[in-house]
Amino acid sequence: MTRLTHLRLAKLPADGPHQFDWQPSDAERAAMIDALGLLDLRKMRATLTVAPRGKSDWHLTAKWGATVVQPCVVTLDPVTARLEQTDTLRFTAKMPEITETEAEMPEDETLEPLKDEVEIAALLQEMVALALPPYPRADGAELGTAIYTAPGETPMTDDDAKPFAGLAALKSKLESPENGD
Repeated sequence: MTRLTHLRLAKLPADGPHQFDWQPSDAERAAMIDALGLLDLRKMRATLTVAPRGKSDWHLTAKWGATVVQPCVVTLDPVTARLEQTDTLRFTAKMPEITETEAEMPEDETLEPLKDEVEIAALLQEMVALALPPYPRADGAELGTAIYTAPGETPMTDDDAKPFAGLAALKSKLESPENGD
């Protein structure tokens, strides 16, 4: 049996939905790990359902899951997360053409231009990238306070950056009834 790496939309019969199971090869998995800055990617699986919509458009549903290991943003220790998601895309021949250097995104974020074929690994890599926890933290990881300065200099603290806080405290002290005003 040939392993499916690309969906050839132009060659799919338009007689109904088609379902495919997909797992990354070792090379695809390694490429995803590298591209996404992961420490590891395990148990990646997807079920893709592709159905015709109209004369030339296609609707794709990807039900996928993966276990990702990312570095903690504080300690760089491994943080494991299980991702399971269902994403949909609509490949359309009538994709609005963008001619401006800056343009607003279409309201329907599931729209994709119709292609003859779609690389499955690239498609799922994008889906995983969008689902990754943005700031993974190991249990108990705290950022804490770090003060940096040149050798021999007095470090500046948050309180030093608020000079009027000291004046407010002095004013409050002077206005208190204990001062005998």
